[in-house]
Amino acid sequence: MPRAAAPLLRRQAGLLSTLQCEELGIGREVRRRMVKHLRWTSPARSVYDTDPVPLGSRVRADWFDHAARWRTWFALLLHGPDAIATGGCALVLHGVSGLPRDFPLEVARQDRSPRQRRHGVAVVDYSPFPTVTISDRKVARIDHAAAQAIAKLPRQNALAVLDDLARRHGFSPNDLVALHGLVRCRHGAAMLHELFGLVVTRSESPAESFTRLSCHDNGVPPDDIQALIVMDGTVVARVDFIWRLPDGRWLVVEIDGVGPHSSPQALVRDAPRQNQLLASGQVIMLRFKPADNDKPGGVGAEIAKVLAAHRWTPGQYTGAGNRVELGSPAPTQ
Repeated sequence: MPRAAAPLLRRQAGLLSTLQCEELGIGREVRRRMVKHLRWTSPARSVYDTDPVPLGSRVRADWFDHAARWRTWFALLLHGPDAIATGGCALVLHGVSGLPRDFPLEVARQDRSPRQRRHGVAVVDYSPFPTVTISDRKVARIDHAAAQAIAKLPRQNALAVLDDLARRHGFSPNDLVALHGLVRCRHGAAMLHELFGLVVTRSESPAESFTRLSCHDNGVPPDDIQALIVMDGTVVARVDFIWRLPDGRWLVVEIDGVGPHSSPQALVRDAPRQNQLLASGQVIMLRFKPADNDKPGGVGAEIAKVLAAHRWTPGQYTGAGNRVELGSPAPTQ
């Protein structure tokens, strides 16, 4: 493989187009031989994958991000150097998280010429929209990319994208209002209106956004998120979600396998603080996996059962920032 191919392979998740191969001096016969001997694959005419392991079988710590980049670059290379990344493909190149694994693949053409869908990649024709250049490709500007994408996503993914724009990409409340304006005229926008009111900057992962939406749908919105728990003046934990119970105790919910709980070492570190919280007698703790949101009713349905058993009702707890002092008196009934 020519050295000049290395940066292309890194940014394009191992993919090359026929045109790029020719520019690198990898001729037609070489390409045929690589595919014949199963060192490369050709997922579509004019696109080559230099990793012979099927995408779904690759063992990588960053598999989800890698797969999103692979699918995005497949869409772009499939439609040639004039293709513009739009919608979910553009969000991937902007580094926005929250998309589902099978987000819709789409590109636009600079000449706006009509093209047929190929290999699941749609060629869209939006009204003129601003673009930026990322990795030498034209990409819809992040606000327009979000407006193009979120109306086509499941609600939980749409909220996760909006949360990520607010948390990591600097979208202010005014920016979100402007984005809402871009979305209003799009097909499927009706289901999104309430989501803009649920956006928070403290949601640290898509799984937490999914959980918060599930709680909202089940009528049990958290009293606080990413709350600091203090004992004897010392912060002993930061928890994902918290509810104040009528008897003065707290229901704490943690989502394992994401954010600060994403490694085995983190789970080991979590154990002593969990024991400390439970030993106080003032905390009830539930732990869930991200996949639990895929069950009917999601995590929110399970949380609602526990809260109902403790006669919790919304709006009892007025809060004190995001800092919880254990040992504080129970709320007035």
